[in-house]
Amino acid sequence: MRVVFLAIFAFVSTSLFAQPKVSELAKFSTENYNFGKIKQGVPVTATITVTNISKEPLIIEQASPSCGCTVSDYTKEPIAPGKTGTIKAVFDAKALGPINKTITVKLANAQDVKFVKLSGEVLDATAYAKQKGSGK
Repeated sequence: MRVVFLAIFAFVSTSLFAQPKVSELAKFSTENYNFGKIKQGVPVTATITVTNISKEPLIIEQASPSCGCTVSDYTKEPIAPGKTGTIKAVFDAKALGPINKTITVKLANAQDVKFVKLSGEVLDATAYAKQKGSGK
């Protein structure tokens, strides 16, 4: 009997203090932002909208890029229920080739994090002009 009581107590106490998942607190406008084909040396910005779907104010604690070539900024004030905030990521576009970056988003009181993927391709000026001129 004592073991059953302890098991029930343990279950109830962990259930009461369990933190919600990000998906229960916020909706992101995208999880995969594609810059498309961009010109080398011309920074581009991704703006991701974060909607508070919970009944409590939502706080974005961090929005950390996976490398130094991307700088992020985000809404610092609490986001009221039903309202939106933003995460902005500026990619410097210095290196040629494919873009495969990640922004790790940490929300206050969430038990997990959200990964927003950034993709695209950086082209040199000649290749960029060719693809622009072909209507693609």
